[in-house]
Amino acid sequence: MKIFKDKIEFSTKRELDIVDITDKVRERVSISGIKEGIINIFVPGATGAITTIEYEPGLISDFKEILKELIPERESWKHNLSHSDMNAHSHLRASIIGPSLTVPVEDGRPVLGIWQQIVFVELDVRARRRRLEIRIIGE
Repeated sequence: MKIFKDKIEFSTKRELDIVDITDKVRERVSISGIKEGIINIFVPGATGAITTIEYEPGLISDFKEILKELIPERESWKHNLSHSDMNAHSHLRASIIGPSLTVPVEDGRPVLGIWQQIVFVELDVRARRRRLEIRIIGE
C-alpha cells in the first residue's frame, strides 16, 4: 500500500466563496500514481468546509441562501459575546458541512458522478489564504 501526501493552496475572496477544486484533486490523484484506493481532502481550520455539489450558478446561489437561512448571522450567538471576530455563524456552518471528504479512487481517477464536483466553502467573515491537506491511500 502506498500513501501520497500533498496540499492544495489558494486564496478566497469573501464569506460564502465557493471554490471548485475538482481539477486540482484529479491532478493530485494523477501525480500520486495510485490507481485504486481513496483520497481524503481535509481543511485545517474551523471556518472552512469541503463538500460536493453540482457547480452551476443557480445551485451555488441556492446553497448560499440555504446556509444563510439555516444558520443566520446574529450578534447574540454565545461565541460572538466572548469573541470580537463576530463569526459564530461561520463556525456553526463549517461544523454542519464538515472539514473533510473521502472519495474512492478507481482506475487512477476520483469516482464522482457526472454532475458532481468537489468544492471548498469559505465560511469565515473575511478573505483567507487556505491550505487543504491531501492524503491518497491505495495501490
